[in-house]
Amino acid sequence: MSGAEFHEEDVLGKAYDGRLMRRLLVYLEPYRGLLAGAIAILLAEAVLALAGPLFTREVIDVALPAGDRGLVMQLAVLLAATLVIQFTLEYAGTILTSLLGQRVMRDLRMQIFTHLQRLSIPFFDRTPVGRLITRVTSDVEALNELFTAGVVAGVGDLFTLAVISVVMLVIDWRLALAAFAVIPFVLLTSHIFRTHVREVYRDIRTRLARINAFLQERLTGMRVVQLFGREADEARRFDEWNRSHLDAHLRSIRIYALYFPAIEVLTSVALASLIVAGADRVAANTLTVGTVAAFLQFVRRFFQPLQDLSEKYNILQGAMASSERIFQLLDTEPSVKERGPRNKEDAGRGASALLVPRSSSSAVTVEFHDVWFAYAEPEWVLKGVSFRARPGETVALVGHTGAGKTTIVSLLLRFYDPQRGRITIAVDDGPPRDIRDLSLDTLRALIGYVQQDIFLFAGDIASNIRLSAPLSDDAVAAAAAQVGADRVIRRLPDGYAHELGERGASVSVGERQLLSFARAIAADPALLLLDEATSAVDSEIEAEIQRGLAVLMAGRTTIAVAHRLSTVLGADQILVLHHGMIRERGTHRELLARGGLYERLFRLQAGMASGERETARAV
Repeated sequence: MSGAEFHEEDVLGKAYDGRLMRRLLVYLEPYRGLLAGAIAILLAEAVLALAGPLFTREVIDVALPAGDRGLVMQLAVLLAATLVIQFTLEYAGTILTSLLGQRVMRDLRMQIFTHLQRLSIPFFDRTPVGRLITRVTSDVEALNELFTAGVVAGVGDLFTLAVISVVMLVIDWRLALAAFAVIPFVLLTSHIFRTHVREVYRDIRTRLARINAFLQERLTGMRVVQLFGREADEARRFDEWNRSHLDAHLRSIRIYALYFPAIEVLTSVALASLIVAGADRVAANTLTVGTVAAFLQFVRRFFQPLQDLSEKYNILQGAMASSERIFQLLDTEPSVKERGPRNKEDAGRGASALLVPRSSSSAVTVEFHDVWFAYAEPEWVLKGVSFRARPGETVALVGHTGAGKTTIVSLLLRFYDPQRGRITIAVDDGPPRDIRDLSLDTLRALIGYVQQDIFLFAGDIASNIRLSAPLSDDAVAAAAAQVGADRVIRRLPDGYAHELGERGASVSVGERQLLSFARAIAADPALLLLDEATSAVDSEIEAEIQRGLAVLMAGRTTIAVAHRLSTVLGADQILVLHHGMIRERGTHRELLARGGLYERLFRLQAGMASGERETARAV
């Protein structure tokens, strides 16, 4: 992870940003009832907190001098009832604020995940996955603390301070001022605490991010670590990061260990100043002992919210930083824009000809018109590419690595948009339409795609095959049988219910490719895109797939990226790409007769295959 990435994770920003807070409060609108209930409970708790000191004053000043045991018992019962009510309110408040925070977290995580699925592939090309996971987990969790222990509880603390201050001033303003004399020192101590703990928290997050990055890289590359005997060295490096993280945590503990005793000392000073200020007045009978006793309790209750507000300041500051990162992500627009209709109702008003079921019975014509594309200009990956793939035809893309074969498939799937030119698609008798005028759902519903980098989800095999369509078990089995995947599945302990590991790790690469092929075929697409579809299977399985393809390609438009030329000998049209340009096109025989790039590439592969056979015989 680069230094810039660390910086982005660690900047805390302002303690309060009105613009961000207004956006955050929008997430509370659906739960205004919960919010109002939680605030009402906190306000009631603040009022009930006055009961203890006031009852104490009444007992000392009225009941005890009069020897009125009945009044003492009444006040004791009222105090007990108040404590029970406070317990109930605190329980209910905790439930409401937690429920509020969890529901806001759920909504926000759902919004982020939905937004991530809308973003275009270039965004994921340049953004580390770990950073996105942090947005959905840690940053959202920081906002949960804001709504549960921050905003709502902070309102309660401020109200408690205000109520106690007013009551103290009303009862005896001179005693109140004596108690408030230490408040400047409390504020100064809290400011120093916030400053130091902010730096420590930033340090902790930085070191934790480094530990996460280190772990992710080493666990992903565990085979290399073990192969080269790096276990001891990596353990030493991890120990260094782990110790630095521990040191940062210990610094935060030391700061807290100093702050809370300092506040306790200042509270004791306030209590002492109360006693000193009230002693002479009590002796002169201008102040009652009960009032002094009540003030001693008020001071205890007054300084607790002040102490809590310092904690809430840090929560607020962290939440502002997290919200800024979250909203920056949510404000990111897809680079591939949805110009077409987003649903069937809208499409019916202008592109109804393209709203067809995913079925091989649909005839699809694809055409590239002078397409230029660069991942980063001016380095053009495709230069003026033009070709047409008609219904029932197989168009093969061949060429050296980096010639632009997979880029053509990615453009057709609208993972990217070309900088120049256009790609059109016509379904059945409908007119050709620019694929940018279609919704992504409509376009991709026509396509079955088998990619070179096979990805299977953790879960059973049947759910991976029916991923793109609600298919019955019989339809899933039929799709697997068409490509020979059923033979592999039958060997597994639970058959179609066999649970695959992460990325399909519990089966071989060739078996994953077969399952990926079955998944594409199960949707019965009108257009097949095959990106090195048989690159990871052996010759026997490849022959079985080729037999299945002969049936499956009938009537379908097929565009196949091929590394092994033996897989596309029967293609209706072979396009030979070289440095992003189509240098040759024709059938296998026509290209061989021409004696150009294709002929040299074919002879080279044929010679390599012959050499492999001779080597095998010698072994």
